[in-house]
Amino acid sequence: MFRLEGIEAGYGELPVLHGVSLTVDRNEAVAIIGANGAGKSTLVRAISGLLPLRAGRIVHDGREIQQLPAYSRAEQGIAVVLENRALFGELSVRVNLELAEAHGTKRGAAAQRFRFDDVIELFPFMRARLQDSVDLLSGGEQQMVAIARALLLRPDLLIMDEPSTGLAPKVVRDIVAVMARLRAGGMSILLVEQNVMLASQASERAYVMSLGRVVHEIKRNEWAEFRSNEALLRAYLGGERADAGESNAP
Repeated sequence: MFRLEGIEAGYGELPVLHGVSLTVDRNEAVAIIGANGAGKSTLVRAISGLLPLRAGRIVHDGREIQQLPAYSRAEQGIAVVLENRALFGELSVRVNLELAEAHGTKRGAAAQRFRFDDVIELFPFMRARLQDSVDLLSGGEQQMVAIARALLLRPDLLIMDEPSTGLAPKVVRDIVAVMARLRAGGMSILLVEQNVMLASQASERAYVMSLGRVVHEIKRNEWAEFRSNEALLRAYLGGERADAGESNAP
């Protein structure tokens, strides 16, 4: 369904990504994990069209999309929740959602997935906050609005960049529960996350990045082995403990 082939990108004269390749199959949840500075967020920007490639291909449903502008990639069924959320803070929750719904993709079955009422059901708190400016919401509430907005684009692939950053454990549990519902409904997810425990709960397999490269692949049923491998954790995740993020477990 979705694959990267030898992606290279950077900022000015500074190279950041070096030959990154990965795949996400239909109805699969895949994580990208790594320490700060590994190149994870740069990879998200490259996938979403916010950073041009220097080399490599991005293929979605058999079509190369690396030459398309960011808005066209959304039209191809790829929705991205950036780490900074990029919401319209001065506008109401309702307007943020309606803007996304108006631009939702009409591609095939994806167009049947999420409507306005569906995301309100998924995030019930929004029902009482629809008229409030996004700037008035807590960080966790803003994250949920950002996810809801992405879903209203009716993607077949949802990319989430560090969704747990700065959020309370209860909010993280809520987001993990939402991701589980999305997976059960057939959504493909690419989760970019530093929290190893959260990533293992929310995905079936993962790629580990370090210094702009994929340095290890965690295959299906290998999460427990990876979390117990202190040498790998120290080498690629800056010594993060095997139980990091466990308090966020549902």
